[in-house]
Amino acid sequence: MKIMRLLRTFEWRVLPILAKGLIGSGFLALLCRQREDRWLERWLPLIQARAMGLAVLEIGCGDGRDTAIIHRAGLKVKAIDISSAMVKRASVRVPSAVFFVQDLRAPFPIDRTGVVISSLSLHYFSWDETLDIIRRIRAVLWPGGILLCRLNSTKDVNFGAKGHAKIDNDFYLVHGTPKHFFDRSLIFKVFSGWKVLHIEEKETHRFILPKTIWEVILEVETK
Repeated sequence: MKIMRLLRTFEWRVLPILAKGLIGSGFLALLCRQREDRWLERWLPLIQARAMGLAVLEIGCGDGRDTAIIHRAGLKVKAIDISSAMVKRASVRVPSAVFFVQDLRAPFPIDRTGVVISSLSLHYFSWDETLDIIRRIRAVLWPGGILLCRLNSTKDVNFGAKGHAKIDNDFYLVHGTPKHFFDRSLIFKVFSGWKVLHIEEKETHRFILPKTIWEVILEVETK
């Protein structure tokens, strides 16, 4: 069943790229590179400084890969994901974290925090829904609190930025899943009113094929 789901969602037109990588780098090398997505590690000093002794809120935790990194840094974590299967895996990986199965559009299970983390989980919604989620993230952050997030780039052709049914501008139905793709100007638009501490377009090999993303850190400005 899992294999069939992967076959349905695979971008078959990028098969030549994958084949080239297998030949040039070797299959084992590609698998090792897939595990090197440790994007949070360089930001741990900032996260520790802004956490304010409160639990970090992670939205879209998946199988707990980032949750584990946060926990190992000595921080408390409250994490949510819509998939009960993923939350179960994350709970095994990080037993001391607190997990919730819920949609991002539902109220967050936290009143206040100094840090919110969202890796590749904010781009599945309509524009209005995305704005509402971001507004609610801002509402739970103390002044000086930060949001660390990663978003699909408009250059992310291996994972849906081209060749799919258009819902709206840079918003496509990718194998039945709606996905937003962002350029720099759209990021500044969706995060209007935030202070941008860092913005960088880069590649990650978390999914074997290169995935182009934006890594963004934003701050709730103190008044």
